[in-house]
Amino acid sequence: MAKSMIPKLPLYPFVLSAAQRVIEVARTPDGPVKKLEDYPVNKLANALHPAKQFLVVRKVIEHSPDMKTYVFSPDYSKGTERLAYFSAGSYLSLNYADENIQFTRPYSLSSSPKKSLSNHYCITIKRVEDGIASNYILDHWVEGTKVVASAPLGDFTYEPLRDAKHVIGIAGGSGITPFRSMAFAIADGDEDFDLTILYGSRAKKDAVFTDELLKLSETCPRVKLVNVLSNSKAKGCEQGFITADLIKKYAPEGEDYSIFLCGPQAMYEFVDKEIAKLGLRPKFVRHELFGEYFHPEKNADYTGDISGEFTLTVKMAGKTFTIPAKADTSILRSLEAAGINAPNQCRSGRCGWCHAQLLSGEVYTPASVDGRRIGDIEYGYIHACCSFPLSDLTIDIPPVAK
Repeated sequence: MAKSMIPKLPLYPFVLSAAQRVIEVARTPDGPVKKLEDYPVNKLANALHPAKQFLVVRKVIEHSPDMKTYVFSPDYSKGTERLAYFSAGSYLSLNYADENIQFTRPYSLSSSPKKSLSNHYCITIKRVEDGIASNYILDHWVEGTKVVASAPLGDFTYEPLRDAKHVIGIAGGSGITPFRSMAFAIADGDEDFDLTILYGSRAKKDAVFTDELLKLSETCPRVKLVNVLSNSKAKGCEQGFITADLIKKYAPEGEDYSIFLCGPQAMYEFVDKEIAKLGLRPKFVRHELFGEYFHPEKNADYTGDISGEFTLTVKMAGKTFTIPAKADTSILRSLEAAGINAPNQCRSGRCGWCHAQLLSGEVYTPASVDGRRIGDIEYGYIHACCSFPLSDLTIDIPPVAK
């Protein structure tokens, strides 16, 4: 190769001689050094991944007394000017506190990612029996309610390097919300895959967003909605449960396809057994897991006494607390019941936000939700959201980086 054809590369400090480095430093113009947050790449990172977003409820849409959609915009008075963009299928971890209650809960974004560019987020919440957060939100949140949110989080999103071109979305109850977001993202051209949603409900009246999604499918053939009714019959709907045969009926013939599931734990327990009959590769089956729907006593390897009651000693933020902890209750829920607002986000054993160091005692963690990293296991950390006490415990909750 001729010397003139070799590209001239810039000289970086680590390849310069000492004398050359002195010369390069001398060439640098005088003036104040930029703050790190002023560099364009950091501005973009902070816009996409803010530590906190301050939101205000602008509108409440009631689908039924037990299900509502909350429309959020930035709370400009708190300094949030733009909402972070997100990938369809992401969730927000919402933090709320007043004189009566405090909680942190994850909820899927049900709106189109494109809407975030005009400062518009939606979440849709369904009442859960004995659900502290869902019941409080549905009964108390109104226009003007202020909430602190995380950046968009989660991995229940389409990834073309991993997922098949056709996705079968299996939803139950409010589990339709991430699929609504995906459907609009496909229609907007922000996502490139085909989506068939099998939406399980007791009756058609319980299937929220049905009219909207059916109308969308008329103009966007890449999106298809199939209502599956367990307790009734209706024209154009499947009747019964979401079985392996029903999935095969709507899956593309002779092609790979992915299955995404979002819904209550009872749906997972049934549908997972049906999916096993299909022989799909594990990478093609994805679950969105919210909340501590874990029942340790149902697992064959559980050796504890599910009726046990223990003492939990908590070291956090320079303080020490001693609180009760029950064997059938996750450590995170015990902390919240005692008024300790410990860090958490996904509440499903995945994100690691609630990790705490186990200083003494024993815990049980169901293998199916043990998402700890190797480092966490090696240094004795647990995820409080999916760890259950087997004895008296002492834990140390590290501070969260700001």
